[in-house]
Amino acid sequence: MRYDEPASNRFSDKMRLTNFSDYALRMLMYAASAGDRLITIEETSRVYNLSRTHLNKVANTLTRGGYLRAVRGRSGGLALARRPEAIRIGDVVRLTEPDFALVECFSTGNQCVLTRCCKLSGVMSEAAASFQATLDRYTLADIALEPRDFFGDRLPTRQRDEEAAAPA
Repeated sequence: MRYDEPASNRFSDKMRLTNFSDYALRMLMYAASAGDRLITIEETSRVYNLSRTHLNKVANTLTRGGYLRAVRGRSGGLALARRPEAIRIGDVVRLTEPDFALVECFSTGNQCVLTRCCKLSGVMSEAAASFQATLDRYTLADIALEPRDFFGDRLPTRQRDEEAAAPA
């Protein structure tokens, strides 16, 4: 790492969420774009080119957290359990991130010899709080996309079939 670069360049790719949180936010964005139409894990997997196994785990967590609702059966799928305006990004990230242990002293089992006198933990705690406060200012409605953003002019098969069957 070069320290003569601006900090924005040096650290822009260093702080990241887990893939699990990334996939959860993407799944919610996709569900929001579908409106009332049910989405499936298979369909979401194809859209994002992600593992169905990972998306199953994500969907289970989001369903248990009250962000998605699951409909069982042959024509089943997933849909938002709340309006996009009611889903705060910060809440989703807190649900899906295992912790915000930016430094060792935030973790259980901390063995840092500086813990009792360290001033770094206060700075990092403030940074984590700012990060979470920023995420709390946004909802799924703020980041939602349109179906065309995912598919261009071609709709997913299930939606195309539903629209063809709808009375004109």
